[in-house]
Amino acid sequence: MTRMTFASAIDHALETAMERDNRVVVLGEDVTMLRRNLYVRFGPKRVRQTPISEAAFLGAGVGAAMAGLRPVVEIMLVDFIAVAYDALLNEATKVRAFSGGKWSVPLVVRAACGGGYGDGGQHEQCLWGMLAGMPGLSVVVPSNPADAAGLMLSALACDDPVVFLEHKLLSDYWLDYLGGASRGTVSFDVPAEGTEGEVEKPPRPVPIGEGRVVAQGSDLSIFSLGVSLHRCLEALPSLADKGIRAEVIDLRSVAPLDRDLIVDSARKTGRVLVVDEDFIGFGLSGEIAAVMAEAGLKVDFARVCTEGVIPFARRLEDEALPNVRRIAEAALAMASR
Repeated sequence: MTRMTFASAIDHALETAMERDNRVVVLGEDVTMLRRNLYVRFGPKRVRQTPISEAAFLGAGVGAAMAGLRPVVEIMLVDFIAVAYDALLNEATKVRAFSGGKWSVPLVVRAACGGGYGDGGQHEQCLWGMLAGMPGLSVVVPSNPADAAGLMLSALACDDPVVFLEHKLLSDYWLDYLGGASRGTVSFDVPAEGTEGEVEKPPRPVPIGEGRVVAQGSDLSIFSLGVSLHRCLEALPSLADKGIRAEVIDLRSVAPLDRDLIVDSARKTGRVLVVDEDFIGFGLSGEIAAVMAEAGLKVDFARVCTEGVIPFARRLEDEALPNVRRIAEAALAMASR
């Protein structure tokens, strides 16, 4: 086991995969700088700088995957995936079905996501609910370095497209930028347990679609992922002071969801709180409610999500995103019913 930062753990997984399989390539804007260790080791043929055109290089990634490579395409911010959406929605996720299984697209799209530092609604979205709604696409959101490395290895081994989302408040190279000299007025709450941790060498793959129980409890089930998972853990002491023992589950994957884990925990506690930094409408929180309804469960249900466009003003942004106070208040309200 070696202690690594979140971003270093992902790059460790990439390096491991690139050593094993020369079909794994990385492409995107600024990757020769952002992945300079990989660039120095594997060279410009396997770590390729691209023009700033997400539509062009994500489209190229789809073609490269169909031609036999296993590309990792880096979209700097998931918000910018909008300008390249056709390559995912109408191409990568449809090829297997349209070809009767004769073709596949082993593509990983890596993108930073999430807010909490003051960049406003065009740069701080999560969008995993929107992406997970596409049949044929897997979407993973790790909350710690070990899971980040393990999920990246599993994504690279997948024969179908995977979107790999890393929250900026966990990723060290993003934190260096967000808190750099040019942004001296910016402050943000970084979960220490998520930004650095023990990682196996080589990393152990984490199955896509498998959640994990982070904290045991019997009074309330809290489902979350990414940075919000750490906010949930921060809320546990205040809940324990009120005699509430909450079970916290890290979903790790949005698509596919760990339906069995969701149903088992909800059945045990009878109360479910979903904490999701993505938008409240037509997304992850509603899908979890549907999973429980389809299983025939009748549970008390609540959710703490982002409910509208993320404001630019820091004070308003802090209230718009899930925070420890909102989580604790929602849990206490459920327990009092």
